[in-house]
Amino acid sequence: MTADILILSNGPGEVTTWVRPVVRQLRQLLGNDRNQIRISVVLSPCPNSSGKEADIARSYPEVDRVQAAEHFWQFLLWGKTFENWDWRKHGVVVFLGGDQFFPVVIGKRLGYRTVVYAEWDARWYSMIDRFGVMKSKVAERVPQKFAHKFSVVGDLMQEAQAQEDTGTRRHGEKRTRGHGDTETWREEDTGTRGTRGPHGVGIRGDGDSSTLPTELIGILPGSKPSKLMQGVPLTLAIAEYVYAKRPQTKFVIPVAPTLDLQTLASFADPQKNSFVQTFGFSGASLIVPKLGTHSELPFLKTGTGLCVQLWTQTPAYDLLSQCCLCLTTVGANTAELGALAVPMIVLLPTQQLDAMRSWDGLPGLLANLPLVGSGFAKMINALVLRRLGLLAWPNIWAQEMVVPELVGKLQSQEVGEMVLDFLAHPEKLDQIRAKLQSIRGEPGAAQKLATLVKEEMKS
Repeated sequence: MTADILILSNGPGEVTTWVRPVVRQLRQLLGNDRNQIRISVVLSPCPNSSGKEADIARSYPEVDRVQAAEHFWQFLLWGKTFENWDWRKHGVVVFLGGDQFFPVVIGKRLGYRTVVYAEWDARWYSMIDRFGVMKSKVAERVPQKFAHKFSVVGDLMQEAQAQEDTGTRRHGEKRTRGHGDTETWREEDTGTRGTRGPHGVGIRGDGDSSTLPTELIGILPGSKPSKLMQGVPLTLAIAEYVYAKRPQTKFVIPVAPTLDLQTLASFADPQKNSFVQTFGFSGASLIVPKLGTHSELPFLKTGTGLCVQLWTQTPAYDLLSQCCLCLTTVGANTAELGALAVPMIVLLPTQQLDAMRSWDGLPGLLANLPLVGSGFAKMINALVLRRLGLLAWPNIWAQEMVVPELVGKLQSQEVGEMVLDFLAHPEKLDQIRAKLQSIRGEPGAAQKLATLVKEEMKS
């Protein structure tokens, strides 16, 4: 039987951590014959969108067609894609991000079965055919007569990480490298080269710390200008503060796939970003080493001589798994780090209240309206600041403060002291790591969700 699988998604986090593992499993389960099974991705608008989600989806070899978010409303209202796609008689609509009402409308219009991945909440269960949920708690809130539609599949974000991460290895264990050979993961290998990153790449820093154990801290300032404007100078200033007192500490920025290095570096330039001086940061310049030199990665070099490596391979799960701690902002980054069980400090600087415009749902849409968006952003952020925490995804999941959230007019010294305290007391990091591991679902979700899709195709 020939069939179409239409995947609905929206933001960068969903496209990379939900869509990617699911389309892989669909191809493994249903085969690569495009004359039999065709996979299309349609994106809906998202306030956190970078505008490059369609390009990311097109890069997946399992996907045949992609429509960008700017053409979504025409498709939802009239059932016609921008390129006037044809649709086969049989098919399944798979929801992997956006509004759960979308698959209801589109499934009815195309006459397709519908499968929804529900992470924390399930809606429209009388009109959706099947739900794959992360945890049984989602199904427990559903009336009994709809319970047969629900299956616990697990955590898709864990699945995305499991597909890419070769795992952090202890001393003497073997790890598989990208091209198939193996190397021994040894703590003694760090030396002056620093912590060895994925596939044997060294994470370097300036200075000789060969007599001290190396520790790696990840910096995730975000991918949108509203976050980078404050996040880049603040986190780099924190890195300088920590490095001055613990020279064995190295820093790396996993660069978002939607962000180029020059743009990232511009937010560390005092001539281009006024917040550089606001945070007492001297600035940093982008260095791209020539081939064959001692450093294999581009890096930002700060005014004090600290070198912060820039990691451009995505997804960076293997790298992040090697970090003892990460500095991040609110958003999808906290969900990914939580799924990886990587301890983090979540930073929300408020030196400019209208700078934060990356909220989900209606607040994000209002904050990004032309002309009046700045006013909405100030009002929304002022309201957010009145609530007690629970802004990071792990804290929302657990309904308690699992990872610290620092909100306000943050300065590098105060955050740096918290980082130093964590590094001096690794048992505190172990406690956070254990808690993060306990609040997420099990891996294996992509395969189980793909099985639900196959079952609905037969229906």
